[in-house]
Amino acid sequence: MAMTNLRDLYVDQLRDLYSAEQQILVALPKMISAATDAELREKFQKHQTETRRHADRLMEIFDDLGETPSGHHCRGMEGLLLEGDEVLQRRGSIPPEVLDAALICASQRVEHYEIAGYGCVRTFAEMLGLDKHAKLLQKTLDEEGHSDHVLTDVAEDRVNREARS
Repeated sequence: MAMTNLRDLYVDQLRDLYSAEQQILVALPKMISAATDAELREKFQKHQTETRRHADRLMEIFDDLGETPSGHHCRGMEGLLLEGDEVLQRRGSIPPEVLDAALICASQRVEHYEIAGYGCVRTFAEMLGLDKHAKLLQKTLDEEGHSDHVLTDVAEDRVNREARS
């Protein structure tokens, strides 16, 4: 798709985010399975539900625009998730507490990538006068920020301390 204006860029970036969300939905079950800390596992499960909602919101926006999410693969998310897979492949040689800390680290990288992407498309929606889209995207952006803070809390309250020993 040629990008000749802000709307074209907006649709392109929405496709990138949709691809990212789909990739995350594939990766999360592996992270849930690998997490040894019960609270962390619970947070990953909650995030899986939120990620489905994020994809649904994006579909609502695509429907409103008369566009489809297909035709784009988010290489940035692919790279972040590959790094997370590298951690998972080493899990037999990593103490469980350290594995949990590494999973949080990988997850927060993903969250920050999403926060950047959703912040951009929300701003594009505002500039394009797409107020309904901007509100939907802000809701997702708020949830992504909350997830990041929750992961920080889990890490700082317990996981990182346990990994230190």
